[in-house]
Amino acid sequence: MNQTVEHTQVLQEKTKVNYKSTKVMVQVAMLSAVAIVFMLFDFPLPFAPSFYKLDFSELPVIIGAFAIGPVAGVMIEAIKILLNLLVSGSTTAGVGEFANFIIGCSFVLPAALVYSYKKSKKGAVVGLVFGTVLMTVVGCFINAYVLLPAYAAAFHWEISALIELGSAVNPAIHSLWSFILLAVAPFNLVKGILVSFITLLIYKKISIILKGNRI
Repeated sequence: MNQTVEHTQVLQEKTKVNYKSTKVMVQVAMLSAVAIVFMLFDFPLPFAPSFYKLDFSELPVIIGAFAIGPVAGVMIEAIKILLNLLVSGSTTAGVGEFANFIIGCSFVLPAALVYSYKKSKKGAVVGLVFGTVLMTVVGCFINAYVLLPAYAAAFHWEISALIELGSAVNPAIHSLWSFILLAVAPFNLVKGILVSFITLLIYKKISIILKGNRI
């Protein structure tokens, strides 16, 4: 009799685990699909060259990272990048996409880790601020040493040609690091602030659907 009860309990636990895993997989897939759609609706900002375009694809990623966990956020970010690579291809042999993955994770991962430690509105705000700052810093260095050289090589340009595009938008841009500080840094900062603001506005409602949690 005891063995039967124990066997039933084991089966119930396995069923719960399988259900939870399936639910997480479905949520990750759904949020990844939303993210790739958001990537299609991008627009330039007035202080950066036109090849820097802002989109809100990090929004479903951060929502997933908060509601499901940091690992899920990284998975959604990776799937988003891979899907975009399959749909749009790459002009940098995947280098640009990998760099964008690192920049995205530098925002999502620290924000989600802080929030997982303190699941409150304050924790969410602190996490999003930390993620925005880190993404801005990481984005500056990756653009300087990876993305801009990769794009220049892909189009057979010199870095100076990219800097000239920046100068056309902002005459104060006259070197690589002035480009980084006056175009790249504000771009990532604005992106982080906008995504963070929208996240705080809508997360409570969406988290109820995904997990039933509240900030």
